[in-house]
Amino acid sequence: MLFRILRKGFTKGLKSKLLAIIAITFGASLATAMLSVSLDIGDKMNQELKSYGSNIIVKPESENLPVEIDGISFNSLTKGKKYIAEDSVAKIKTIFWRHNIVNLAPYLKVNGKIEKRQVPVVGTWFNDQIRIPTGEKFNFGIKNLKSWWDIDGEWIENGKNKNLAMIGEEVAENLDLAPGDRLEVKFNLDKQLVSKKIKIAGIIDSGGAAEGKVYLPLDFLQQTVNLKDKVDRVEVSALTTPVNDLARKAKADPDSLSNKEFETWYCTAYVSSIAYQIEESIPGVVAEEVRQISKSEGIILSKIQLLMLLVTVAALISSALGISSIMTTKVLERKKEIGLLKAIGASDLSVIALFVIEIALVGLLGGGLGYSLGIGFANLIGQQVFGTAIAINLFVLPIILALSIIIALLGSVSPLRIALKLEPAEVLHG
Repeated sequence: MLFRILRKGFTKGLKSKLLAIIAITFGASLATAMLSVSLDIGDKMNQELKSYGSNIIVKPESENLPVEIDGISFNSLTKGKKYIAEDSVAKIKTIFWRHNIVNLAPYLKVNGKIEKRQVPVVGTWFNDQIRIPTGEKFNFGIKNLKSWWDIDGEWIENGKNKNLAMIGEEVAENLDLAPGDRLEVKFNLDKQLVSKKIKIAGIIDSGGAAEGKVYLPLDFLQQTVNLKDKVDRVEVSALTTPVNDLARKAKADPDSLSNKEFETWYCTAYVSSIAYQIEESIPGVVAEEVRQISKSEGIILSKIQLLMLLVTVAALISSALGISSIMTTKVLERKKEIGLLKAIGASDLSVIALFVIEIALVGLLGGGLGYSLGIGFANLIGQQVFGTAIAINLFVLPIILALSIIIALLGSVSPLRIALKLEPAEVLHG
């Protein structure tokens, strides 16, 4: 009997049913798109922000405070200075959060002299292929880490390009140099003067300190200044999760965490937990977060997710209002049917149950269609904004179906109250 009434209810007034399903589909599709983008936007935004530089700096644990004026170091090159072994740098890619390590570059900075001018000379990886301890090979270096640099000329491709240099725009202007020119760089090593002739591959326009430096392949500089396998800092670019109270507590005092809190913090990609794991992998180093970048990531993500939440809530409220209007009309159209059911003994609860089942089915159907449509919207947003598809998360489907049914029921509260107030005698006699 119930199924016959439901089937008749669905076939009768099909147009209003379709309008109700469309209203639910609209809200569900927008909710699906916003939820899918919101769940995937962390990695997408991180990828975008990673193009603006590193967010972790690794230094020797006992490094003295640097004494520099205009980028020129006055620390001793060898006496008492601590370095990081270049061979250990690749271990960073083997930590628990290794897949979140996007790029890294080691640096060895020494003083050089070009035509009587003191110039900071930095050895680094440009786009070097590095084998990590697990046997895998990755390309690391400043070519991708500093992708916003504007280069006049060419990038040095890797450490095999000996006697090539990239110089900052400031150095080039002061010395009247251009790509393809050759120059001689001199190094003072414990009162022994060493000179190297190099060719300029490219000139760096960075808008920052790099414009006053000369960059050489790391191996070439290490051999020149007798600092084989030594670097004095490493920049790491990692995908991270915005900080929360747990991350702040861990940063203030890791020992204050309970075992469960420590496990949660360690297994979450906070910048502090990644830095902690880097210190575990390379003894004798300190890994510090670049606070400005980490803080910006958290603020941007929070604001975007709040905006998406507001848009989703607005869409769902619109759907609920549409459902309310459609169902009110539907109840008024079926008031004689409701009166007849009550006249033959149907209780208010039975009448309500009949409409609730109908509304839930409408919500379920609209939610399913909305989910399919919303996945398309999410991918369209991903392609237009980030240039890549948004990952399909099946976890979103049950949430959308539940939300669709809840919104449909909430939008039907007022029509159901009208149905309860109908008197059989009044309705049947007109």
